[in-house]
Amino acid sequence: MSNAAEVYLSTLDDQTLRYVIDTLNESDENREKCLEEIRAWLRGDAAWLNARTETKHILPFLRGCKFNIEKTKTKMTNYYTMRRDRPEWFTNRNPLLPVLQELIRLGIFVPLKHHHENQSVVLVRTAAHDPKKHQWNDIFKAGMMILDVMCMENEKAQIYGVIAIFDMTGIGFAHYRTMTPSLMKNAVFSWQNYHVRPKKLEFVNSPTYINVALNIIKSFMTEKMRGRVKVHFGGVCKAQEVVNRDILPPEYGGEGESMAKLGEFWLDKLVQYKAWFADDERYKAE
Repeated sequence: MSNAAEVYLSTLDDQTLRYVIDTLNESDENREKCLEEIRAWLRGDAAWLNARTETKHILPFLRGCKFNIEKTKTKMTNYYTMRRDRPEWFTNRNPLLPVLQELIRLGIFVPLKHHHENQSVVLVRTAAHDPKKHQWNDIFKAGMMILDVMCMENEKAQIYGVIAIFDMTGIGFAHYRTMTPSLMKNAVFSWQNYHVRPKKLEFVNSPTYINVALNIIKSFMTEKMRGRVKVHFGGVCKAQEVVNRDILPPEYGGEGESMAKLGEFWLDKLVQYKAWFADDERYKAE
């Protein structure tokens, strides 16, 4: 277990400070009290989770659960057991691996550099990969690596959550065939127990038959998460109905950086965290 105590240094603006107090129940006093309570639990009954105890790694879970201790314990337990049970996602997370570099450059999971109403925005190109060549497990691995870095570097992602825009362009039988119900179940479990909250799940350029697959995915979701799913037909520019046009890449009719530039940005970012990823593999339930 990692060394615990360090002082929390806020990077939040005044508006966000008010938001965490009013919406997440996060005051200076409550934050320190809850951090210590979770650390004591991780040192005691939950030592078997072998979890990180640094403030920056506990705080996102507390914020995602609005500082409800029992909900936080449940989510952290689910998260660290997932890290144990899904080695295909959480081991060998080396950003220099050619397959991961190729997937990141393809734009399979691309956070934008600017927020929409304080929420982080991620573009997920569900069919950018070649299903004969790439495996879904490598796609999930690359996406979660990016999500980890985004969460560490962007406190607002922890606080306001994430808008995920799933671009369904090019989706076909070959992609669906390898997306088994078990994989869908594991994906939904990760969305619901990760340390960044998905606030909206928006599907754009959707095929008419998308509801067949979505009904399977929704069957694994909580009622609250099912309410966050929305399907858009009629092209990728429908993303402009979800977030402001000026932050979207030109591929989506926007005025922001291109997908190629964003892919290179996140690949470079992950390479900077190469040593962190190698060390991070040891944090998982026994």
